[in-house]
Amino acid sequence: MTIERAAEPFLLIRNLVKEFDGVRAVNDVSVAINKGEIFALLGSSGCGKSTLLRMLAGFETPTSGSITLAGQDIVSVPPYQRPINMMFQSYALFPHLSVWDNIAFGLRRDGLPKDEIASRVEKMLSLVQLTDYAKRKPHQLSGGQQQRVALARSLAKRPQLLLLDEPLGALDKKLRERTQMELVSIIEEVGVTCVMVTHDQDEAMSMATRIAVMSAGRILQVGAPDEIYETPNCRFVADFIGSVNLFNGSVAVDEADHVIIDTPEGRHYVTHGITGTMGMPVSVAVRPEKIALQTEAPTQEQRAKAVEHGYNCVQGLVSGIAYFGNETSYHITLDSGMVLKVSRTNAARHDESALKRDQRVYAWWDGADVVVLTR
Repeated sequence: MTIERAAEPFLLIRNLVKEFDGVRAVNDVSVAINKGEIFALLGSSGCGKSTLLRMLAGFETPTSGSITLAGQDIVSVPPYQRPINMMFQSYALFPHLSVWDNIAFGLRRDGLPKDEIASRVEKMLSLVQLTDYAKRKPHQLSGGQQQRVALARSLAKRPQLLLLDEPLGALDKKLRERTQMELVSIIEEVGVTCVMVTHDQDEAMSMATRIAVMSAGRILQVGAPDEIYETPNCRFVADFIGSVNLFNGSVAVDEADHVIIDTPEGRHYVTHGITGTMGMPVSVAVRPEKIALQTEAPTQEQRAKAVEHGYNCVQGLVSGIAYFGNETSYHITLDSGMVLKVSRTNAARHDESALKRDQRVYAWWDGADVVVLTR
């Protein structure tokens, strides 16, 4: 997907604040979104993401701050005059209207000519692959089909900005996974800029060009899915996105090309420098899939990035095993009492090296796979 890069962002949010009874639901949020992006606001319930989306739609008025769309400040523009359409989690389809009429509803309200309405509806039906279902009522459709009707209705008016509120939240897991790629393909084919709200990490990671992680009304980090996952900028983001092991400790060696972190579980050798000072408290983040497990101590050749035996290596007992088909998740209770999460890909049907509960193991990782968090 090619994203258009303009001199000015297509959607620019500056210092946006929304207060309810003196409590800030959205607290000084600033973010720039480029034309053609699928931008996800990701966070748990109550973090302010839906309030932010409603301010973009015009359903809530900001306490302060500005929203600029295609160079125009839209804060004072009423919802019905904004070149924006919003698709709700419930889809809000009219039960007494056919699929065709649901898609045509907004176009008729805008007073478009009948030929133009018919042309747009047929094009949308083709786009979402529902031409054969045009005469059906919503209750005669599956959840995924209803979702596509709601999307077609939102896109039929050719909005400059499409807002999606938990777009796949009403679907079961299997259907949600299948629909994610369909939804992205449709949005990309139309070329509309999209802002979506979700609490589902997998949904954000698989659909969005960039993600903004929100907590307590603030945006903590903005980046591409791989940036957010591999280089989180704080403990909250590291812990919220995916699964992670966090070791709390302090800086023992601080060099330009490496640092060493002392923790109760052992010493961590990190193959890059950080912005920090000797003795400062930090957390070491290691993802479960970056960790190797074995019953014998790793050799120096295996741990080439750890300069001597003992760095980036811990011991413990296998205290929990969960088989998920494509991978197996292990809980390793370390000698310090910390429970380490480790995941292994199940590459073969029958794994002769599979670990057993209560087995004593070594867990180790490369210093390049460690992220040091200073906040």
